Amino acid sequence: MEVMIPELEFGAIIPEIIITASAIVSLLMASFGRRARIGTWTGPVALAAASLALAHTFLLWDNPASLFNDLYTIDNFGTFFKALALIVSLLVTLLSLRYVERERIIRGEYYALLLFGILGMMIMVSSNHFITIFIGLEVMSISIYVLCGLLNNDHRSAEASLKYFLLGAFYTAFLLYGIAMIYATTGVLDIREVAVVVASEHFHLTPMFLIGVGMLIVGFGFKTASVPFHMWTPDVYEGAPTSITAYMATGIKAAAFGAFLRVFYTAFLPYGEAWSGILWVIAVATMTLGNITALVQDDIKRMLAYSSIAHAGYILIAFVIGDLFSASAMLFYILVYTFMNIGAFAIVILLGRKEQPNTDMESYAGLAGRHPLIALAMAVFLLSLTGIPPLAGFMGKFYLFGAAIRAEYYGLAVIGVLNSTIAAYYYLRVIMFMYFRESTGKPCRPDFSPGYAAVIGITLWALFHMGIFPRDFLLIAGKSVNLFLSGG
Repeated sequence: MEVMIPELEFGAIIPEIIITASAIVSLLMASFGRRARIGTWTGPVALAAASLALAHTFLLWDNPASLFNDLYTIDNFGTFFKALALIVSLLVTLLSLRYVERERIIRGEYYALLLFGILGMMIMVSSNHFITIFIGLEVMSISIYVLCGLLNNDHRSAEASLKYFLLGAFYTAFLLYGIAMIYATTGVLDIREVAVVVASEHFHLTPMFLIGVGMLIVGFGFKTASVPFHMWTPDVYEGAPTSITAYMATGIKAAAFGAFLRVFYTAFLPYGEAWSGILWVIAVATMTLGNITALVQDDIKRMLAYSSIAHAGYILIAFVIGDLFSASAMLFYILVYTFMNIGAFAIVILLGRKEQPNTDMESYAGLAGRHPLIALAMAVFLLSLTGIPPLAGFMGKFYLFGAAIRAEYYGLAVIGVLNSTIAAYYYLRVIMFMYFRESTGKPCRPDFSPGYAAVIGITLWALFHMGIFPRDFLLIAGKSVNLFLSGG
């Protein structure tokens, strides 16, 4: 009997192989290497791995492939989000080179978990099969659960890790039960096959199928920090190491939206009117509650956490509409949001000290007088988050709200604009503290490092470049989602 071994195109998964190998090397170095060597090499290993993987990811553009009996796919959509995840990895690793030394975080495990989390994100966004999506989700989640609790002798970090683990396990169960119900009603787990079954004449909507779709919304809603599944966000963001907060606010959100979009735009698009109504309500609740609650925050990390919730609501506006232009706008906004948020968290890290994070508003009072360039950079990030031209945040919101108006979702567009107006208050409040308040306590001295400077420089350049020349990035985003909505 002849056994047929399927031919594997390993060239298509070189980025995943690089990330996996480097994560294992970091773990081995942590287990068997000398402490001094661990500190010297694990960070650069993670940085080199992310850079090399990103370079190979660019080569996958316009080179589709299907691997492992269709469990894994290479397409432009997955390549876009994989590149974004690796960009997050690069920027967060640059932030971490000095930060983990300052906070005395165990470096080998830190960088290994950082890379395993990126691997999970890459698997999530490149999967057309529910089981593979779930595996990617778990690889990512387990890494983050541990990373949140790596601050030594900090009860808030331990609390953040435990809270995220308990709630994450609970909401993952919703996602898994949703997958089970979809399988029970369609008999398939490949989302492309689900689309075929759902579009057939013999398929009828059943309560079990609708409950399954609802549970998927709950599961993905938790990872995207959408209301009412957002309760974990402020406490976990505040308690986790700040570099990991930046990692979660950008990488996890992007990967979750990527998997969310792939599943719903592939499998459930024929019944888009049914689930888009639910997402309409969630979008409005998410951006409204996020912005209103952020108004009363006196801690920068908590303010950025609620801001992150609000931005998830803006992204859901495009999700609700479900046409090619809105989906392109969504991907463009996720890319812009990544640079805005990582830049803002870089400033938060820069102004912190061991056991003295300096995240309260008073720590920013008079910053412009003491360190004008740092205050200017923070002002740029906050103005971009507000949506002020010529920064990329303005173009991102312009495309999102323009897509809503174009699709005649006028109410959603008006609510989005009003929420952006509300958000301007708490972003400008930080700028007011930096430029118009005098420091009442001992001024905080920035913890300068070349890694911080590199991240701030890259993110500032990205925000101005995408704000002034957005067309190319929007076209790339459009080409990424074209496989779902080419007829839409």
